[in-house]
Order: sequence, then structure tokens, then C-alpha cells
Amino acid sequence: MFFGNKIVIKLNRYIITLLCLWLAVLNVKAQITGEILDATDGGPVPYASALYRGNKVSVSSNAEGKFQIDRHNGWRLTISSVGYVPQVINITSSTPNHLVIRLKPDTKKLQEVTIKSKRSSRYSRKNNPAVELMRKVIAAKKRSNLNNHDYYQYNNYQKITLGLNELQPENLESSMFKKHPWLLDQIELCQYNEKLILPVSVEETVTQKLYRKDPHTEKSIVKGQNSTGINDLFQTGDILNAVLKDCFTDVDIYDDNVRLFQYPFTSPIGKDAISFYHFYITDTVYVGTDRCIHLDFTPANQIDMGFRGQIYILDDSTYQVKRCELTIPKTSEVNWVENMQCLQEYTQLPSGEWVLTVDDMFVELAIAKFFSKAIVIRTTRRSDFDFDEIPRNLLRGKKPVLRDAYAEMRTDEFWNQYRQVELTKSENSMDEFVKHLEQLKGMKYIIFGLKALIENFVETGSKEHPSKIDIGPVNTIWSQNFYDKTRFRASAQSTANLHPHLFLKGYYAYGLRHQQHYYGTDITWTLNKPGYLPREFPRQAFTFSSMRDVALPSDKFIQTDKDNMFTSFKVSEIDKMFLYNRQQLSFDFEQEWGLKLFANAKTEKVAPIGNIALERLSDHKQLANIRYTEATVGFRYAPGETFINTKQHRWPLNLDAPVFRLQHTMGFSGLLGGQYNYNFTEAEVYKRFWMPMNWGKLDIRIKSGAQWNRVPFPLLIMPVANLSYVLEDETFNLINNMEFLNDRYASMEMRWDLNGKIFNRIPLLSRLKWREFIGVKCLWGKLTDKNNPYLAENQQSDILMAFPDGCYIMDGKNPYWELSLGIHNIFKILHVEYVRRLNYLDLPTANKQGVRFTFRASF
Repeated sequence: MFFGNKIVIKLNRYIITLLCLWLAVLNVKAQITGEILDATDGGPVPYASALYRGNKVSVSSNAEGKFQIDRHNGWRLTISSVGYVPQVINITSSTPNHLVIRLKPDTKKLQEVTIKSKRSSRYSRKNNPAVELMRKVIAAKKRSNLNNHDYYQYNNYQKITLGLNELQPENLESSMFKKHPWLLDQIELCQYNEKLILPVSVEETVTQKLYRKDPHTEKSIVKGQNSTGINDLFQTGDILNAVLKDCFTDVDIYDDNVRLFQYPFTSPIGKDAISFYHFYITDTVYVGTDRCIHLDFTPANQIDMGFRGQIYILDDSTYQVKRCELTIPKTSEVNWVENMQCLQEYTQLPSGEWVLTVDDMFVELAIAKFFSKAIVIRTTRRSDFDFDEIPRNLLRGKKPVLRDAYAEMRTDEFWNQYRQVELTKSENSMDEFVKHLEQLKGMKYIIFGLKALIENFVETGSKEHPSKIDIGPVNTIWSQNFYDKTRFRASAQSTANLHPHLFLKGYYAYGLRHQQHYYGTDITWTLNKPGYLPREFPRQAFTFSSMRDVALPSDKFIQTDKDNMFTSFKVSEIDKMFLYNRQQLSFDFEQEWGLKLFANAKTEKVAPIGNIALERLSDHKQLANIRYTEATVGFRYAPGETFINTKQHRWPLNLDAPVFRLQHTMGFSGLLGGQYNYNFTEAEVYKRFWMPMNWGKLDIRIKSGAQWNRVPFPLLIMPVANLSYVLEDETFNLINNMEFLNDRYASMEMRWDLNGKIFNRIPLLSRLKWREFIGVKCLWGKLTDKNNPYLAENQQSDILMAFPDGCYIMDGKNPYWELSLGIHNIFKILHVEYVRRLNYLDLPTANKQGVRFTFRASF
């Protein structure tokens, strides 16, 4: 018995010993140890501070410079001591458990004097060691390009946080915070700028990046996504996340241009870096255990859109970047950005490749003095690099982005595995914050008003019972036109909460002058399941439409609703309209890689209104109406194009993607009452060019088309005319309603936004931060003999009709030209253009010049 007890005691001791050892191992893994040394003599720095700023976790080193602190992946560990330059370390999963930190003595004042003296002399790229070093870095970067491998893949973790910035202690004493202590709990000290912030939204995304060299394939698989915050209060709240991702996208300085704020910034190691930046060698330092050459760089012209910062190059023959810190000069002309800092760190894998593993950025924003300041924090981590062959099934198809079916339903276990940066206390409690926010007195009325203002629609549901019917657009309730004078309209549309595939949309309108009733309705059946509305990308849907309404012939060209109360005011007198009675069946099929196929069949009856008549040439009889039946097929290809969905429209997130469009329309006589046979073909090409050396962007759009058959004038090609004071893209501003009628046309539009390149160099004017714009539009048109109503051989035609007053034939050798000179960024949102018509000035309807405006916000 005693012998048995001894065995049990020994066994228990053995188990306890193993348990203690296991706990000790766990404790070691959860700790970081380190020693802090003087970089000049290698001696210990006693009683230095190791601090996670903003998280209230800190320790001090002992007399031998040694310390131990808890590991928090994704936090920034600051090592500091009196008399030394602080050093910041990003803690990641690859950060070793033991750190050796070498602090440099703080000779900042002396360095500032020395650098200022050095840089005050004329900068020269000739015989400049910094320039020679950077030339070698730029030449060597091809060796670090991951695309040299046949395959590679890695996991990309990204977290984007939006918050109110720079809250002052006196703000916290206000009655708002005293009455609502949960608001106070949401405030935290930001570890990046050491200011008080109030996070209001956070989104996490885990993406698997895949690459194959031959055949070239790049794919992203979204494995997990989690979003919460004030965007949950709005049905279109995903727009906020989409815009944040597009404006504050991942940065890779190994690209020639770094896309940030929807603009390309010249990379400090890009092909144009030597001519764009000034480089200065500062010192030789250790970054971790790697000896590096430290360089400062700044734009040659401080007002250009470029970076300034520091770059650390390995002090060996590889010329590999180890670390890069980017910011924007205070004199830069980027709107609303008070401060931007980006940190990049590169790590050497066991296989020898150097890869970007840390990409952190925070941006402090100030929209206006009467708005609270904001902060955007983006943290990105790349991990699990692998260069083995990727299974073919993962690379099939042309979709560049795939989503795991369970991406938005991941458990805590998933996030614990892939989350590379720990959530802060406020980010963790975001759900509770939103719930408290919704319960604030009067908040539902504020949200109601904001939805009507921002989304242009009013929801009929609540959070507990999501809206099945949205009322709007709000800005079409009242409008005016030539025929109706005053016009009222009621509109509504159903959502996916009513039915996941069936969507209804319609309006009823009433014109006071002639007491006319109008309507329009769409019935859509989607093959996929949109989240809220059928227009969501990628659209795959059948739609039946029926409409009876009055409109200008040019209304079909504008992107806004024809009943928009603001665009209903016209720059010239309108006396020609049509009453349209249309039924149409259409099908749209879009692919996420940019291809759209579309087809529709339409029958339409058109009746003239105002100073316009359908007078047949053969007998001079004025017809009450005409009817045509047609079918259209076509495709649109825009590789890389992304969209944001509003409740009224779907807009491209940016215009960087090229566009190719081709379509053909065929008319059928005798089908559903159609009276004419015809064929119409149209093509379009668009491309944006970013000009080198910060000379802005140049957009070029070319269109051409041909009406191949003899048709009455309503079926001829009419100019894309904008008759409103509000600017509309892709339209002519000084061509009147149906001013030119053609059966062949080609148009070209060039829009050059110089982005302040000239204005910023003019004293006093530069303080306004205005940006210049130049636009040229050209229209070539021709009317072939078979459609010319003035020729003698056509006078007996029972198809052709007399042109209305104010309609003319263009000279095929004399294209129409229009010039625009604009200023935008007025008050950071207003865009004003002076437009000038350069020819066809002798026509009685010609408007020689004018001023147009719109509201556009950009960085």
C-alpha cells in the first residue's frame, strides 16, 4: 500500500513538473526579452523604457539594459531613454523572442544644423554618393521581385479603422460624455499619433494571394471578412469600406508608382525617383540585427504630390530595402490630409527571399473647421509565403477576386488563427458602441435625415424589420420642363428584403400645365442573389420595362435622372420634346473580371411635342407618331473596374480601368408595329493616362457610330448634348437639342486635369490650392445622300421626314470643336468650367460660350 502511494506521489510530481514546464514554455512564447545597448560603444543602456504606446503597457530595463515584456502582435513597441533617439519596433509573428536594440545618442540638434548646412547648398545629382547608391538600389530591385518565381502565394491580413481624432480633455468633460459613459469607454489613446481617438468602424479582411508566371495569373481569395461600425446604420454603408480601401490601399514601394488617395505617387525607388527626389545619406545604423545605410529623401519640389521620409538599405551588395518610412510634406497639395505616415518592413525568408511583411499607415484628416477631425488606420501583414506549385483548380477562371462562401461567417477560432494584429479595446467593443449609438434619443431621426440626404432614398423599415420598399429618389419629387412646366413625381423601389430575386421599381408623375399623367416601371428577375438591389455588381438579370413619359431626345445621354430638380434648369430655350411610349425586355450578364454582355428588345412609339413635326417628304403629311421595334446586342469590357452601389446608381470607384464597348442595333419593320428596317453600330474606347512627374491625368474617350439604312430623323444620330448648367460627363456643353443630325459620326474627348501643377507655382494663387483643367471635345459628323431630306432625289421618299427648325447638316470636312478651361478644388469641392464653342458660330442657335459647374470631391 505504501509502495503504491509512493508511485502515485511520484507520478503526480512528474505530471505537476511537466505541467509547470509546459506553462513556463507558454509563458516564454508569450514574452519578449531584450537587451538595450548603446550604438556607439556597445555598452548597456540602464533603466530604459519599453512601452506599447496607447495601450498602457510598459516596463523598464535593469541596470544591465535587459528587459522582459508581454508579446502583442500588431502593436508598436517603443524603446526610449534620456539622451537617446527612440526606436519603434512593429511586433509581428516573425519578431524574434529576444531582441537586441541599439540606441543612437540623441545628437538631434547637431544633426539638424549639419543637415541644414549641407542641404542649403545647391543639390547636385552628379558625383552624389546618395544618388549613386539609389541608382544601384533601383537597378537591383528586379532581383527582389516575387514575379521572378514561377509560383508564389501568401496570406494578407488587413485591418482598417476609422475614428474621430484628436479629442481634447475638455471634450470629455462635456455633458454628452457625462450622460453617456459608454462614449467615454470607446475613447482610447492611439499608439500611432499618441492622441485621443474614438474609433467608429473597423473592418478586417484575410485574403490569400496567388500568382502564376505562365500563363500569367493573379488571383485573390477572400477567406474572411468582418466589418462593424457606423456603416451598419446605412444600407449603403459598404460604400464607406470600399472608398477607404481604394483611397488607403496597400503600399509597395517596389512598384514604380505607389497608388494612394486615388493618385499615383512616385516611389522612392521607382524608375523616376532620381529625377523626382533629393536623397541624402544620413548615417549607418542597425535595423534589428541588420546593418543598414540610412537615407533621407524629399521631393525636389515640395508642392508636388510626392513622399518625404527615410529609407534603410542593407549595407551589402544586395542593395535590399530593409525599412521605409513615408510621409507627405506639409506643403503638399493633398486635400484634407493633415498628416500621413506609412511604415514598411521587409523580412528575409529562410529560403533567402526578401519580402514585404509589414505595411502600416495612418492618416489624420481635417475636412473642415466645423467638422471633427478623423483618423484612418490601416495595418497590413503578409505571412505564410510559399513558392511551391499552386493547384490548378485554385487558378481556374478569369475572376481576379474570389470570395469564400463562408467569408463573412468566420468564427473566433478562424480570426485567432489569421489575425496578425490584435484588436484594441474599442475595436473589440464596436458592436456594443453601435447599439448604444442607435439608442440615443433622437438618433433615429438624425439617421432618417442623413439617409434621405446621402442615399437620396427613404427607407420604410427598421433594423428589426429591414426595409422592403425604399421611397425615392428624393430629388425627383419636383422638377420642371418645357411641356409640363411644373411636374411632380412619386417613386419607389423594392429591395432584396421583399424577394431575393424579384425586384420592382416605378414612378408616377403628373404635369400641371397640360394635366398629363406619366409612369415608368421596371420588373427585374436576377439570376444571382443581390444583397439589396439588382444593380449590384456583378449584375445578372432580366428586366421588363414599360414607360410613358415626355423627354428631350438628349435626355437619354445624361447619367443623372431626367427629373432631377437641379438638372431640369436648362441653359437655352427648349421647344422640342417627344412623348415616348416604350416597352423593353433586356438582359445583362456581367463577369467580375470586367466583361459585360447585354441584349435587349424594344418597341417604342414616339409622338412630337412643341416646335417639331413628323412631316413625311412624299406627301408632306404630318404624322401623329411613329413606332419602331429593335433589338440590340453588345459587350463592354473594362478589366479591373470596380464599383460602389448607391440606391440610385452604380458608379465606378475610380476611372483608371480602360473601357472597350461595341454594340449593334437592328430595327424590324412589321414586328410589333415597327415601321422601319435599320442597322446601327456603335463603338467606344476610353483610357486614362497618368502623366509623369506629377503633371496630372489625361482622360481620352473616342466614340464612333453609323446608321447604315435610310431612316426618319428621330432615328438618326443626335449629338450627346448637355443642356443643363450642371456638368455631365461624356457630353457636349454648347450643342443644342438635335442641332446636328448625322448617320455617321466620330467624337473625341480629351480631359487633362493638371492637378495644380501650374497654379501651385504662382505666388498667392498657390495658397488657394486651386487646380487647373483643360478639355477639348470634337465631333465629326456626316449625313449621307440617302438620308438627306434636302436632295431632290429624296423628295418622294415615304421614309424620310423634313428636318425641324434648328436642325442642321454638318460639313464632313469641318468637325465641331469645343474648348473647356476649368478650375476645380474651389473650396475643395466646387468645379467650374468656362466652355467655348470654336466653330459653326454662324448658326442662329449657336451658343458661343458659357459657364458650367459641378460638385466633386477628391484628395
